[in-house]
Amino acid sequence: MNRLKILSFALLATAGITHAQDLEQAKKAIDAEQYEKAKAMLKSIVQAKPSNGRAAFLLGNVYLTQNIADSAKIYFQKGMAATEGAKLNYIGLGQIELDNKNAAGAQTNFDQALKDVKKKDTEEYVYVARAYMSADKPDYKKAIEILNKAKLANPADAQVQLALGDAYYGDKNQNEAYAAYRNAFQADNTLIRAKMQLGVLLKGAKAYTEAVKAYNDVIATNPNYGPVYRELAETYYYWGNNEPKKYNEYIKQALTYYEKYMTLTDYSLTSRMRHADFLILAKDYKALEVEAEKMKQIDKVNPRILRYLGYSAYENGNIDVALKSLQDFIANPSNKIIARDYLYLGLAKLKKANNAETKTVDATMFNAGVADIKKSVEMEITMTGDLSEVGKKFYEQKLFKEAAAIYEIAVTNVNSKNYLLDNFYLGNSIYYDNTRKDVVKPDPVALQKADAAFGKVIEASPTTQDAYIFRARTNRLLENEENIIKYYEEYLKVVNEKGKEEFDKNKTKVIESYNNIAASYANTDKAKANEYFNKTLALDPTNAYATESLKSLGGKR
Repeated sequence: MNRLKILSFALLATAGITHAQDLEQAKKAIDAEQYEKAKAMLKSIVQAKPSNGRAAFLLGNVYLTQNIADSAKIYFQKGMAATEGAKLNYIGLGQIELDNKNAAGAQTNFDQALKDVKKKDTEEYVYVARAYMSADKPDYKKAIEILNKAKLANPADAQVQLALGDAYYGDKNQNEAYAAYRNAFQADNTLIRAKMQLGVLLKGAKAYTEAVKAYNDVIATNPNYGPVYRELAETYYYWGNNEPKKYNEYIKQALTYYEKYMTLTDYSLTSRMRHADFLILAKDYKALEVEAEKMKQIDKVNPRILRYLGYSAYENGNIDVALKSLQDFIANPSNKIIARDYLYLGLAKLKKANNAETKTVDATMFNAGVADIKKSVEMEITMTGDLSEVGKKFYEQKLFKEAAAIYEIAVTNVNSKNYLLDNFYLGNSIYYDNTRKDVVKPDPVALQKADAAFGKVIEASPTTQDAYIFRARTNRLLENEENIIKYYEEYLKVVNEKGKEEFDKNKTKVIESYNNIAASYANTDKAKANEYFNKTLALDPTNAYATESLKSLGGKR
């Protein structure tokens, strides 16, 4: 009997050790972003030992990482009933509450998880901090606050230092992030992610050459660590955007590295979606369409596939498919809609509205598109980045009213690299729209916007001479004599300061300036008017307008 008891205990102990080893392997798979492999391992543990709440928690966390909250919740709730590590599942439920914008509910769950934590324990603090960082709206400062408590308990804990590095990085504190990642790797030199994150910091500082070198050091340590290839892909993407001459070369390299990342992780639907997100960044829409079709074969009902079909269809010229895909996706209340979804829907509507053959615009469809783009920019201001080219296409078609509507959204982003040029085109679009042959009376409200737009260009770039002349022309439509004189004179000053060659090159605009200044002075200062008309005639002795105006003023040449 005693031998049977001893044998039973031995078997139980062996099973416990096996599950603990499996759990560590699953954690390594999660770190390597091999999520499908991790899920299979964790499901096996949960099935074999339902009392293992830690495995249920890790499994739920993987589902949250994959944006599958309903499955995550199921496993967190299962884990709550376990006898080992059950409290960790409060943290998972807390993150779901954060994503549902229920801060009070999240705090209640976190408090339960941290209740009765032993003095030297740090695991719960790390996972609560990571919940704040991984939420739809990350709160890095809160994560730092929580991790500092864990640091007090055990300053040499590598996972605490790694999480602190991530929190400081998210909070844009590069120096503290570097120190934390360095400390993490020094505490545990098998923690390869900490070593990789040092390269991520260099990428964020636009030190791309140094970042690539850091990543290559990681590869030398472990050539099969998938995440480093994803980071290389992202680094080359950003590098290409910062060096336009090498854009194609670097984007090609980025896509190669991302494919390598896929081979080292998996080709599941979730991984393909991450790949699709990168293809959008890289603007490889043909490949995106192929990937979207492959995703459809894996899961015909996953609504997120509609996003990728919509994006790729728009970029590849299939506007009706783009409209249907995006409208269906956005209409589903269970989908998490992002700013780019509204941007693409708006752009598809603009393209549908614009009949290039007849040079006409469906106003209703166009206005609906503008409304979607505005919604996109309200959600995320960086969505203005694609609008300059959109506005320019309408401008080149001489659809100035429509161009102005696009540029007016674009200039809401004062940090955009195109901010000044967008303001210039906004002003020009409004000006030309008010000089159309069918315009009975110029729109003073719109023209004030044009005046303000030119003002922003002049303020930031005082030597941009065309901003002055178009501002003067705009004020001519507004019949503001004082500003007509002011801005034409400022135009002449800038051109004169650039020298004789620039003056001679712009002779027609100089004459325009002289004549309009003279005309504005005609009713208030005839001497000044005569002076400027004579300046015109000195450049163009046969100028009919100046000749006739001088006669009517009784002036002499």
